[in-house]
Amino acid sequence: MTDKTLRTASAGSATRRSLNKALWAAGTTAIVAPYVFPRSAGAQIQAGQTLVVGIWGGAQERITREHCAMPLMDQYGVNIEYVLGGTVDRRARAYAERGRPSFDVIYLNIFESRQAVRDGVTQAPSPDLDGFDSLYDLAKVGGYGVAFNAITPCYDRTMVDPISSWLDFWRDDLKGTTAWPVYPGAQGTAALLMAARLHGGDEYTVDPGFEALQRLKPFAAFQSSQSQLYSMFDADAVAASIEFGSFTQKYADTQNADIIVTKPAEGMPVAMNVACITEGTENQALAEAWVSLHLGEACQEAYAREIYYGPTNKTVVLPPELAAKCVYGEEDVANLIDFDWDHVIAMQPQWSARFNRTIAT
Repeated sequence: MTDKTLRTASAGSATRRSLNKALWAAGTTAIVAPYVFPRSAGAQIQAGQTLVVGIWGGAQERITREHCAMPLMDQYGVNIEYVLGGTVDRRARAYAERGRPSFDVIYLNIFESRQAVRDGVTQAPSPDLDGFDSLYDLAKVGGYGVAFNAITPCYDRTMVDPISSWLDFWRDDLKGTTAWPVYPGAQGTAALLMAARLHGGDEYTVDPGFEALQRLKPFAAFQSSQSQLYSMFDADAVAASIEFGSFTQKYADTQNADIIVTKPAEGMPVAMNVACITEGTENQALAEAWVSLHLGEACQEAYAREIYYGPTNKTVVLPPELAAKCVYGEEDVANLIDFDWDHVIAMQPQWSARFNRTIAT
């Protein structure tokens, strides 16, 4: 194996060719199965090229290192540099470098990815990319969706009767037991929009949602993070809330078996991680090969198995027990709700002021 390297840096400190964080020698992860790369990529990818990938840390870094970085390094003798950090910093840097990017591939959320394409920061998805045809339609917008998540009700089965519908929050036995998510925030946004949707409105007519939330008061608490909610669940301080299904299922499986995550028939607001190739990248073929590997079965299965992120690749087959814990299959994907995020973001200041004035007090 050559002296190819994989480097990692925080979002605020990395440069394209010089990163001062940890250095791993290639070969620390064994390649146990052959990898298939696009035929066209092989002729264009050259040994010694460096691909810069901006992504979240933790499990996502580790999984992509094994299933994307190491196969590329092993096959082509290229280098991979990770820039780790939150979406806010990554997005700001990509916009500042528009047209002359230091990133080759960046990961954004569902609405940021669509805006980045419109703003000329990242490329629109190409149907020619290997693996594109296997994606659900929802994952073909704004880049290449690599993982589905959903925001959904969750509850402590020892404290309340089963919750199977968003409308169950308005049951009498839940009054005063719910930890409602703060707004703004992904969970709080989903909760407000679902309240509006189920009471005669939508994202364009949100008054019914605010009126419905007022009828839920008093709340047991307001939750602003998963760790805060899970601590309240552990202390039996709250009986129900609204959270990301994948994170909460992992918490239930590893820390609190009394917590149940639902898949309501009325639908679940979608969250999706999107791999985006930057406009102006000098490593187009290598970036495409990276994304193709992330869309491949090995990486998608690892996401599902380790962090319960749902596959965006329709051909991925999960065992039934694991499938039940993820957004998985045609029925679940059809149950995802994709709002007009541009409108939702534009209305955020107005809705935030109203939430603080009428709901959070």
